[in-house]
Amino acid sequence: MSETPIRVMLVDDQELIRTGFRLVLLSEPGVAVVAEADDGEAALNALAELRDDSAGDPGCDIVLMDVRMPGMNGIEATARIVAEHPTVRVLVLTTFDLDEYAAGAIQAGASGFLLKDARPTELVDAIHRVAAGDAAMAPSVTKRLMEQLKDGAAGLPGVAQQSPDAEAAPELQVLTEREFEVLALIAEGKNNGEIGAELFLSESTVKTHVGRVLSKLQLRDRVHAVIFAKQHGL
Repeated sequence: MSETPIRVMLVDDQELIRTGFRLVLLSEPGVAVVAEADDGEAALNALAELRDDSAGDPGCDIVLMDVRMPGMNGIEATARIVAEHPTVRVLVLTTFDLDEYAAGAIQAGASGFLLKDARPTELVDAIHRVAAGDAAMAPSVTKRLMEQLKDGAAGLPGVAQQSPDAEAAPELQVLTEREFEVLALIAEGKNNGEIGAELFLSESTVKTHVGRVLSKLQLRDRVHAVIFAKQHGL
C-alpha cells in the first residue's frame, strides 16, 4: 500500500450519513477524509480551497458523491468536478437502485456507482479500485445498466450505439491482439492484478496496455471501457 493516503471528500446532505462514512474510513490507514460538503456547490467550493495550483496538487483524490441533494445535485456536481478537476475521481453513492441514476452518473463522468447499503469493506474496496483507475460498480446496477445499454437506451457520450459484433467492429481493429485480450478481461470486471495473473504479465505492463486501450478507443476510464466492450459483444 502506498504511504500517501487516498484523500477523500464526503458529499451528502445528511450529516448522519457523512458521519457514518467518516467513521468507516477513519479505521482505514490508507484513506484520509480531507473535507465534507452538504451539496454540490459546497463540494466545488471545497475542492477549489483544497487545490494547490502551484504544486499541481488537486488536494483530493476521490469524492464520494450523493445523488439526491438540495441545490446542485450529485449528477450536476459530478459533471462540474470532471470538467474543472479532471484528476479527481467521483464515486457516486445512492439509496436508489434506479437505471436513470446509474446512466446519469456515467454520463456525468463518474468512475464508480455504489448503493449506500454497500458493506464497509465494499466501500473501501471501491475507493481503492477507483483510485487505482479501476471501475467500481454495484453488481445489481451493472447488470441492469448493461441490459439497458444492450438495447441502446442509455446513449452515453463517447460510446457508439452499434450492434454487438466484436469481429466486425472497426473501432476494435485498432487494438493489438494483446490489447483486445486486456479489454475483454476489463469487461469481465477484472482488475490489473487479476488481468496480469491471467495473461502472465506484470501489473505495470497491464497498466500500460489499459492506457493504450483507453487512448485508442478514446474512452475516459475503465467504466466506459466496460460499457464499450459490452456494446461490442465482449
